[in-house]
Amino acid sequence: LEESGCDALAVAVGTSHGAYKFKGENAIDFDRIKIIKEKLGIPLVLHGASSVDPESVAQINEYGGKIEGAKGLDAESYKKAIERGINKVNIDTDLRLRWTATMRKLMVEKPGEFDPRKYLGPARDAVKNLIMHKMNLLGSVGKA
Repeated sequence: LEESGCDALAVAVGTSHGAYKFKGENAIDFDRIKIIKEKLGIPLVLHGASSVDPESVAQINEYGGKIEGAKGLDAESYKKAIERGINKVNIDTDLRLRWTATMRKLMVEKPGEFDPRKYLGPARDAVKNLIMHKMNLLGSVGKA
């Protein structure tokens, strides 16, 4: 590990990329996180860790999308993972879902609008608000 120059390690502990993380229930191996952290002592990354926000999924579906059976991590899982040694949480799917939900809603509600700035600004703001929420939830505010 030292020879690789690795700054942080994304560990395989039961998550996966995208909106369909688990075939059944959440199966994160929290004990494995703790063991890896104790043995390696480097920053650990929880990849594929989006919550797959039900509100975003519902809005996408309400405005013409079709996302069924998607689920992700809950707040308690984030807390446990961080307590056991996770330093960085990857949530790209949540950001994409929020962007898509906002864009779909605006395009349906404003069908005559053709200026992309009228869509892109609100979508950007929705993603920004989600990022602020996640930073608070994950305890990363003020740690830059």
